[in-house]
Amino acid sequence: MTLQELKTLHAYNAWASNQIFESLTAMPGEQYMQDMKASHGSIHNTLVHMVGAEKVWLERFKGAARPFLSENPPASLAELKTIWEKTGFDTAKWLDTQSDKSLQGTFTMKTAKGDIYTHVFWQAFQHVVNHSTYHRGQVITMMRQHGVKPPTTDLIRFYREAKSR
Repeated sequence: MTLQELKTLHAYNAWASNQIFESLTAMPGEQYMQDMKASHGSIHNTLVHMVGAEKVWLERFKGAARPFLSENPPASLAELKTIWEKTGFDTAKWLDTQSDKSLQGTFTMKTAKGDIYTHVFWQAFQHVVNHSTYHRGQVITMMRQHGVKPPTTDLIRFYREAKSR
């Protein structure tokens, strides 16, 4: 996978998550925070997990270890969106330091459980985007359960919109 392909995946991930964040601004707080008995309970907790994972993986790529966002979660959608935006900008900056060759390299990381793994950078980056896509799907389901029309976040929609610009 090339650097340009990862930059495109990053742009897609940012676009799709922005669709979610923008759609949720009109949702009443009690619905946004309601436990829906999903993997992470509420829409908020699911997004905290998603954003936190993007943040943790970026730290892993950079060779650092930071606590998970869920250990000290933001209290609101607005606070979470600010963290998500900063993580996205920081990820773009990190990508700008990479090359096709460096993305073929590996890094070693330790999980919260203490397990140690070595991953290829581009594969781990693909995982991050896939992970976020999975959780955006959960959020979309919870939005529907609340009677809120969710956005379309399909990759092909992103490509179509990018082409029309």
